[in-house]
Amino acid sequence: MKYPKLRELKEAIKALINGPYTSSYPFKPHNPPKRFRGKPEYSNEGCVACGACALVCPARAIECRDTVTPQRAVRKMVLHLDECHFCGQCSALCTTREDMPPGIRHTTEFDLAGFDRTAMISSTEDKELAICECCGDVITAKAHLEWLAKRLGPLAFANPTIFVSSLKDLGFSEDIAQIARDYMLRFDRMKILCAKCRRKATIERF
Repeated sequence: MKYPKLRELKEAIKALINGPYTSSYPFKPHNPPKRFRGKPEYSNEGCVACGACALVCPARAIECRDTVTPQRAVRKMVLHLDECHFCGQCSALCTTREDMPPGIRHTTEFDLAGFDRTAMISSTEDKELAICECCGDVITAKAHLEWLAKRLGPLAFANPTIFVSSLKDLGFSEDIAQIARDYMLRFDRMKILCAKCRRKATIERF
């Protein structure tokens, strides 16, 4: 027991001379390191509302709020800060993590205590959804399809859903499937379809 006691005495003397190891927060502002995982924040410009962050969140603190009515179909990404573990999975596996700005990133803000849990959220603006033209199910956000088209480049023409959606965004409002009826065997593939309906259109119909 002799050596531990001497070591503790040495540390106590050093602390008296050099001061404490801890910071003076909250009396002085604390500056976290650059890679500190603080409050996650969405970027409306970078987020494509693909839902990848919600899938990888171990705490289930992120939800995709889809609102589908005859008038509008939108998605909002909502992160509940009171349930977040700050593990960094959302930012590490974000679809647009390599873009500027990324869809979601961790800031250095850490003082997040509050009395109203309903206000402790980080969310995006409403993102318009792409709806299957056959069954009416949600496919993904239109911003996600646009991002895929830009990322794939000419390869996007291999996926009718991606390039038909791109054509409509460019202002081609004509019914592309109706135009393709005259010269395509399976013209119903030229629609914005979910995976299930595309399989039916490709394999099950002759």
